[in-house]
Amino acid sequence: MSIIGFPRIGKNRELKKALESFWAKKSGEGELLKVAQDLRALHWSYQKNLSYVVVNDFSLYDNMLDLSYMLGVIPQRFQGLGGLDLYFAMARGNGESVASEMTKWFNTNYHFVVPELRLDCEYKVDAEKIITEYREAKALGYNPKISLIGLFTYIGLAKVVDGSDKKAIFPKLRKVYLDLVKTLSTLDTKVVVEFHEPIFVKGKNEFFDSIKEVYDEIAKMGIKAIVTTYFEESTEATKILVESNIEGLGLDFLYGVKNLDSNVLKMIADSSKKLYAGLIDGRNIWIANIDDKLAILDKISAIVPKDLIVVSSSCSLLHVPFSKEPETKMDSEIASWLSFAREKIDELELLESLFRYGENENNKEAYAKNKAINENRERSAKIHDNNVQQRIRTLQITTREKSFKERIRLQKEILQYPILATTTIGSFPQTPELRALRQKYKKSEIDIHAYEDGIKQYIQDCIAFQEEIGLDVLVHGEPERNDMVEYFGEQMQGFVFSQNGWVQSYGSRCVKPPIIYGDVSRPKPMTVKWSSFAQSLSKKHVKGMLTGPVTILNWSFVRDDVERKDVCKQLSLCIADEICDLQNAGIKIIQVDEAAFKEGYPLREEKIKEYETWALQCFKISSSVAIPTTQIHTHMCYSEFNDIIKTIEAMDADVISIETARSGNELLKIFKEVGYANEIGPGVYDIHSPRIPDVDEMYKQIKLLLEVLPKEQLWINPDCGLKTRKWEEVKPSLKNMIEAVKRVRATI
Repeated sequence: MSIIGFPRIGKNRELKKALESFWAKKSGEGELLKVAQDLRALHWSYQKNLSYVVVNDFSLYDNMLDLSYMLGVIPQRFQGLGGLDLYFAMARGNGESVASEMTKWFNTNYHFVVPELRLDCEYKVDAEKIITEYREAKALGYNPKISLIGLFTYIGLAKVVDGSDKKAIFPKLRKVYLDLVKTLSTLDTKVVVEFHEPIFVKGKNEFFDSIKEVYDEIAKMGIKAIVTTYFEESTEATKILVESNIEGLGLDFLYGVKNLDSNVLKMIADSSKKLYAGLIDGRNIWIANIDDKLAILDKISAIVPKDLIVVSSSCSLLHVPFSKEPETKMDSEIASWLSFAREKIDELELLESLFRYGENENNKEAYAKNKAINENRERSAKIHDNNVQQRIRTLQITTREKSFKERIRLQKEILQYPILATTTIGSFPQTPELRALRQKYKKSEIDIHAYEDGIKQYIQDCIAFQEEIGLDVLVHGEPERNDMVEYFGEQMQGFVFSQNGWVQSYGSRCVKPPIIYGDVSRPKPMTVKWSSFAQSLSKKHVKGMLTGPVTILNWSFVRDDVERKDVCKQLSLCIADEICDLQNAGIKIIQVDEAAFKEGYPLREEKIKEYETWALQCFKISSSVAIPTTQIHTHMCYSEFNDIIKTIEAMDADVISIETARSGNELLKIFKEVGYANEIGPGVYDIHSPRIPDVDEMYKQIKLLLEVLPKEQLWINPDCGLKTRKWEEVKPSLKNMIEAVKRVRATI
């Protein structure tokens, strides 16, 4: 039995705290590395009963970044740096040099640092990180398995920055990658390496012809190679890999249903390779139904010999929280339905025991408990709401009352915003004082009046600052919100929240996803009070700020007893009701953020249309209630728009803001090519880096935008919300943005 990886942020976010202390120069490198070492040792202790403990799943920031560092794939702008200075500069930027681009790891909410490939790059191996961790594990008496992102996934997710192409770069990258693996092969008599190749689930690509050759070469090194795919099925690659000399193949049998096809299983059986069967869910937090898992194993073992099957997690447990042990305040019945990373290891051990030995005295009690919890969940009255189900049954999908061309004419007459209108995405810094205020209120250390006075003061300061620097469309700063999804979930029925269910998003950034356990409804308005208060402070328009239904879905742990699209429709009705209330309160611009719209896309092309259809319907259920004079904005993060531009068009938002600062303006060209008519706000600076862009930098960026899109269509804003930044970074950056816009306006 095996897992593919373990969460690394720590039981109490120890890594986050150590990183932020190091970045703030409050602690040194030695202290940071000691925290990392202690965390690895702790995490391995939970894996002691498994076949292996996983080495190199830990990272100070991101595993793709780690591999870039190990292979010498260093952006030219950071040449001359070394050690952690170089490592963190690539992730976060450094002085005048922008950080490397980040984007989502397939269809998860985890972000990775995108490698920048050049044909003239001087690739060189630095395996010190893996060597150190491997030796640590061996010294503690564990049997290590090295986790390593596969060559094909690495190059598939990388971008070329010098005008060459990946085919030309591949031979050089392949050589240095194999040099790295060769170095690892010397660590032990038989080194086990699990190569992560989730890129294979997307089907054939330009490098498929090299798969067998590369992995055969790795096998010749004496490496015990396991090639693992996850998130969906990977039939095309499986056909190749069974013909290679690798020792094992890992497949996801939860999200890759076609991996259960008898022909696929027969190929594996005929190859006599170990099958690492992904059956414990690494992406969701519901207790495993062990009987269901055993039924899948029975189907597999009817074709693949039992001694060739290794029970595994479906993917890395990075995507779930650490442990549900601290969840003492949650409804005990609902809490019993949950399983986080530590509990999933227990489930893996139970499943392995039952699969190998059947029910016996050693597993009888745990098995009975698992059955009882699953039966309780299935029949619980807490899950179902007849009123919600009736509303969904009678739901009609509609569109906006007038065309965009008609709407935008009315909106410009009423809203009176200038060319290159300036705004922000929504949130302003979540200061320590603001967090302390919220905590004091939650702990009943202050009453509602003191809490609301603090929130009002923050909003007043936000509005005053925005007016002072001359922003055209304002926001209230969202001081009352701990998280853009959690805030809404806390006000809806059908949600529950963990105390410590943190999941890493990128670097030190963690999120605590809400848990949707039952039918969803909105008992009362969620944002009208604070939006109305903010609007009362200014004659300029203040945006109402909502999180869209698809993003709430994709950034939550979603019940697995009904289809996701049905949950999303319930969420859509809640947001539609909120838009109606905001309009009635006099809010004329409403932003419905769909930051995670792209994140939910299936990885297999043949599954995309179905997702697009219902996700688009859900956005329209929410936004179609807006009257023509209400301007609907939306925001999207880290998206490759060329493959979804028609879907974005069909969303029919009046204004879309998008993240483009790290990736240049390549993303925008598609908008011009397809003749995108609606208004758009490309981010002019990266908010995920602490650096402050100057006026000249943003002036040049805006001028570049004007080469792609007409001035009548453009809004100017940062890349994303400013929640994670500090005021001393935000204030000068926004002032510089406004000054840059003034300069550009003077030239057009």
